[in-house]
Amino acid sequence: MAAPRLLPILCALLLPGPALAAGEPVKAALFPVELLEPGVVVARPLRPDETRRLGLATEELRRQIDANGALAPVDLAPQAAQIRKDAPLYKCEGCAERIARDAGAAVAVYGYVQRNTNQVLNVTITITDAASGKVLRGGQAVISGDTDETWRHGVRWVVKNRLLAEPLPDRS
Repeated sequence: MAAPRLLPILCALLLPGPALAAGEPVKAALFPVELLEPGVVVARPLRPDETRRLGLATEELRRQIDANGALAPVDLAPQAAQIRKDAPLYKCEGCAERIARDAGAAVAVYGYVQRNTNQVLNVTITITDAASGKVLRGGQAVISGDTDETWRHGVRWVVKNRLLAEPLPDRS
């Protein structure tokens, strides 16, 4: 009856993912957090408070990723024009992974804040394999209150409890 215990190990070895030596950080394309408003039919310019909070959420995501050490963000400055052109990345079907590959990253990290009402928002962050597009890790948190701190707290919670709670695939 050893076969049932070996099946998960064999499946893990066969799954595609960034090939890494144990202990090395994974090169990651860390994209800015975006805003999703499902009830808005025509795209509108972001309000100054939304722009600031998206910047705070992105900074918090970067700070949490840096503190963990599992991911090593790559410089996306050369891809800035392409990122603006393809935005929003959460619905561009593969463009985040393409940009990540072009930047030399093994994974793409992107997310959005979804405004459900003025006081209820969802923070969603996803890590995908840049080569295959396969979702490696993802998480979501519902936040109550539209403040700088609730946005940052939502990002911290998703990173700590969903994205980096366990080692990424192909890491020991």
